[in-house]
Amino acid sequence: MDLIIDIGNSSVKAAMADSGNFRKQERLKSATPGIISTYIGRHRLDAAIVSSTGTDPAPLLSWLRNRCERVHLLTSDSRFPFAIEYRTPETLGTDRLAAAAGACYKFPGADLLVLDAGSAMTVDQITGGVYRGGSISPGLSMRFRALHEFTGRLPLVRQRKRFTFPGQSTADAIAGGVIMGMVYEINEYIRTFGEKHRSPVTVITGGDGEILSGLISGKVWYYPDLVTSGLYYLLEENA
Repeated sequence: MDLIIDIGNSSVKAAMADSGNFRKQERLKSATPGIISTYIGRHRLDAAIVSSTGTDPAPLLSWLRNRCERVHLLTSDSRFPFAIEYRTPETLGTDRLAAAAGACYKFPGADLLVLDAGSAMTVDQITGGVYRGGSISPGLSMRFRALHEFTGRLPLVRQRKRFTFPGQSTADAIAGGVIMGMVYEINEYIRTFGEKHRSPVTVITGGDGEILSGLISGKVWYYPDLVTSGLYYLLEENA
């Protein structure tokens, strides 16, 4: 059994895979050895991969190396299915690289626009077998909180699947402004990317990927487990 751990800014996602099939996926409150040990249970580990954009994974890595022979910490120096064209690769989030690898695994040889709509929204480009870089902007929750925390009277609105647009209440005006504002932003990314590349593929993942994918214009592929799939692919390539 292989273990995949993705330590993000707001949560930890863990998965166990057997011959390419995910057997167990959970969102954990942290990635301490105790919590991971409970998650693994009595399963025997063959290999493990850890990606971290949050806490220092050193204690977890030390513990894992006593549990299985092959343990890989994903960094910009790992082996990827693309070259990396980025001036500061050491600052590049490994979750972005894992999502890009997952998209390459699903669409080999394609020019890819990869969106991860989580705490932040990242937009990355892979063309001609090269990771070209991308952009980072606030995610939906961060945009909702900013309107509430930096104003005197606007309420905190949670992500809503149903709202009037144009908004007919303050809550709907906020929901529409935040959600549709991000949708229009994504639509323009897709339009300009499509002008430069023939037959491009747009892939979206992340906690807000589902609601956004239903509102985006044009063809977009929604894969909620894109980062996990990418990490499993990279485990096979590196471990």
